[in-house]
Amino acid sequence: MKDGLVSIIMPMYNSAKYVGEAIDSVLSQTYTFWELLVVDDGSTDDSVQIVKRYCQQDSRIRLLFNTNHIQQPSAPRNAGLCEAQGQFIAFLDSDDCWLPAKLNEQLKLFADHGVAAVYSNYEKMAEDGKRSNRVVRAPESVSYDQLLYGNVIGNLTGIYDRNKVGTVNILDIHHEDYAMWLAILAKGFIARNTNTVTALYRLRPSSITSNKLKVLSWQWNIYRQVEHIGFFKSCYYYLHYAVRAYIKNNI
Repeated sequence: MKDGLVSIIMPMYNSAKYVGEAIDSVLSQTYTFWELLVVDDGSTDDSVQIVKRYCQQDSRIRLLFNTNHIQQPSAPRNAGLCEAQGQFIAFLDSDDCWLPAKLNEQLKLFADHGVAAVYSNYEKMAEDGKRSNRVVRAPESVSYDQLLYGNVIGNLTGIYDRNKVGTVNILDIHHEDYAMWLAILAKGFIARNTNTVTALYRLRPSSITSNKLKVLSWQWNIYRQVEHIGFFKSCYYYLHYAVRAYIKNNI
């Protein structure tokens, strides 16, 4: 593990329309000590060929292939984790983008020994990449207990420090990113917000979270089966989550 190195894990499946833009947003980072691990999950379009061209241009970019095809983003992300050499782990899907100061702004906050994860606000953009000025704003900081009320860490903005919490493997469940952030904060640390917009989230009708009824059941499963919270307390957290999710969805 290399101190100061940021390992960026990017799962990819049939993302030929977007992956170049996502990689370009990493290349534009003002913090340059990073590696980008693009993990293909069986693409049948030109995604792999596009990434190969980037690999030839910049040795910091590596193309990996996930062989555990379970139709869950956890599999390619875990494949990337196995190869990651960095102290810091960050995530960027192949259809989203970062703004240039993202890493530079976030890494400063890890100087606080109690901070194991950092996140930011993010802006929604249309499928064609047009920015909307619809900003999802998160609280200034969050602990494990506070995160149980609902996930405020946009995964495309999240980054954590392996020197503090080790490597946190991702469960093969839906809402796997939420379960991962809970596991990190359960170790007694907090996550802190840069209070800036550092990423652009692409709205796509075909996205895995587009079916809102399914998402509600995934949340309940995390409370009951992953965190092992009692029924009535789960109902309490679930109600708060549903309200927050409704508000975020309508931004």
